[in-house]
Amino acid sequence: MNDVIVRLIAMPLSVRAFTVPDEQGDYNIYLNEALSDEQLQKSFIHEQNHIKRGDFCKDLPARVIEKAAAKNNGR
Repeated sequence: MNDVIVRLIAMPLSVRAFTVPDEQGDYNIYLNEALSDEQLQKSFIHEQNHIKRGDFCKDLPARVIEKAAAKNNGR
């Protein structure tokens, strides 16, 4: 429970990464296998921050959560 499972998968270049919590309470981070090592690391950290902030328990639209994440990361 509350484990983080990371998978590299093929997906459109417009998608860098996403995370899906599962029924056991674990977080599955999917990273785009076409990304550079640097972008993979940035995307992984971004997804970890969503987990740390408890974003998956918030009843907000994804665009609002992403805007807050960008603000918190100094963008």
